[in-house]
Amino acid sequence: MRMIFTAVLLASAALAADGPDPTPAQVDEIVTKFAAKEAEFAIARGNYTYRQTAKIQELDEGGSPHGKYEIVSDIVFTPKRTERVVRAPVSTLQNILLTPEDEKDLQDVQPFVLTTKEIPAYNIRFLGREKLDEIPCYSFSVKPKKMESGKRYFEGVVWVDDKDMQIVKSYGRGVGVIKKNSDNQFPKFETYREQIDGKYWFPTYTIANDTLNFKAGPQRIRMTVKYEDYKQFKSDSNIKYDVGEAPKDPKDPKKP
Repeated sequence: MRMIFTAVLLASAALAADGPDPTPAQVDEIVTKFAAKEAEFAIARGNYTYRQTAKIQELDEGGSPHGKYEIVSDIVFTPKRTERVVRAPVSTLQNILLTPEDEKDLQDVQPFVLTTKEIPAYNIRFLGREKLDEIPCYSFSVKPKKMESGKRYFEGVVWVDDKDMQIVKSYGRGVGVIKKNSDNQFPKFETYREQIDGKYWFPTYTIANDTLNFKAGPQRIRMTVKYEDYKQFKSDSNIKYDVGEAPKDPKDPKKP
């Protein structure tokens, strides 16, 4: 977010004593397993429709909102997977301007997925065992090794279910290469996942309540993103093939 003229959320995990910390070799194995599961999740989520509601509010010193941006979109298949805007009221934000980087974070960073393909781009450090809402998890620090221009990355902490080997929560912010002298600031956020159809942990809620420290002065913001009504897409169309005309049989006069 960029200024026109950012209360950090604390991680809510409690330490759990469910056993000794894994060895370095075991940590590597855990990372490999959950990255593979995340790759499965990414493919699976690509076959679901859902509604996404994003709201960003400017807050005054007392915490009351005085400007808002909102967009409600349905992720659908028509027949290709696409985003269809359902509602987008005129923005009343007064002090901040959403940038392409903010839009990229909304699309890819806040519902963060760390697949086998992305693993080489990050430094991943085991932090310990923790419990989130009675779910035993492994927690990892995640930080990009090197940032390329035009790409957005996640930097923060992820919690991985120690049985399903999938991320159930992430806490951090979007980072990337920013143009020199650009006053572009990004809030810290938390994204929570829930198990959908008894198998995959899909993001269902993102929240940020942060103060962005622009050159012109601080601006407190609140952001919420809801991902709702997940439904697996099933096509009712039939595929027909044109096999062309059957070859003429010279011995059968009834055939063409």
